[in-house]
Amino acid sequence: MSKIYLEDVKIYAYHGVLPEENIIGTYYILNAELHTDLWKAAESDDLNDTISYADINDIIHQEMKIKSKLLEHVAGRIISKIHDSFPQIDYIRLKLTKTAPPMQGEMKGASVELEKSFKPEN
Repeated sequence: MSKIYLEDVKIYAYHGVLPEENIIGTYYILNAELHTDLWKAAESDDLNDTISYADINDIIHQEMKIKSKLLEHVAGRIISKIHDSFPQIDYIRLKLTKTAPPMQGEMKGASVELEKSFKPEN
C-alpha cells in the first residue's frame, strides 16, 4: 500500500453557522491521507507517474475558499473534488479542524474527520 499525506495545512477561511464566523473567519488545520499506487513513480522518478501533492494542496485551498455552514460539507466537497481529479485514488481520509470555534472553554479546536473508500465492492 502507498500513501500520500498532507499534514497540518493551515488555511484562513470563513465557515460556520453563526453570521460572524462568515465575516471574521479563523484558521483551519487540515490533514489528508490518500491511498494510491506510487510504485511506478518510485521506479521512474517521473512526476507523471504519481499524484502531485501540490495539485492536492491547490484543490484543498480552492474548496476552503467556498463559505459553508458545516465542516462536514467542506470536508465532503474536498474529498469529492480530489477523487474527481484523481480517480486512481482508492481511499481518502480528511480531518478538518476549526482552531477557534465560538464555544466556551479553551481548546485547540473542533474537528471532523471523513473517510471514504473508492475500491469496488467484491
